[in-house]
Amino acid sequence: MENGKIKLPVWFWIVAAFSLLWNIMGVVSFFMHVFISKEALDALSVAERDLYKSYPLWTNIVFAIAVFFGFAGSLGLVLKKKWSKMAFIISLIAIVPQMIHNVFFTKSIEVYGTAQAITMPILVVVFGILLVWFSSFAINKNWLK
Repeated sequence: MENGKIKLPVWFWIVAAFSLLWNIMGVVSFFMHVFISKEALDALSVAERDLYKSYPLWTNIVFAIAVFFGFAGSLGLVLKKKWSKMAFIISLIAIVPQMIHNVFFTKSIEVYGTAQAITMPILVVVFGILLVWFSSFAINKNWLK
């Protein structure tokens, strides 16, 4: 400790940077999903187009909450802020119903196959849980203020 400041391990910054990049990809994915062009929609197969059109509005709302609070939480990690944990919790609360809907209440498995339709939702949920845990861990280590 130097001048009352805690030196963070390099791996903290690696996790924080990866988290930020992951969540930036989530934000980009959200905008690509919500603002898909007619040309891009027309380029999809009929099954993909039907799947895309079947999503109710609430799924876009929870998608937005998940990615923007995830991004905020990641930014909070980089800025070493305790509020990042609450942002990650809100993000996770939004992720869960979105992924449950995507896997169990749509035809995504029929359209994309089991591996592709389930892999990303599992990764998103697991990473959401890990970010809540990591922010708690960082708070307990007094790395976040």
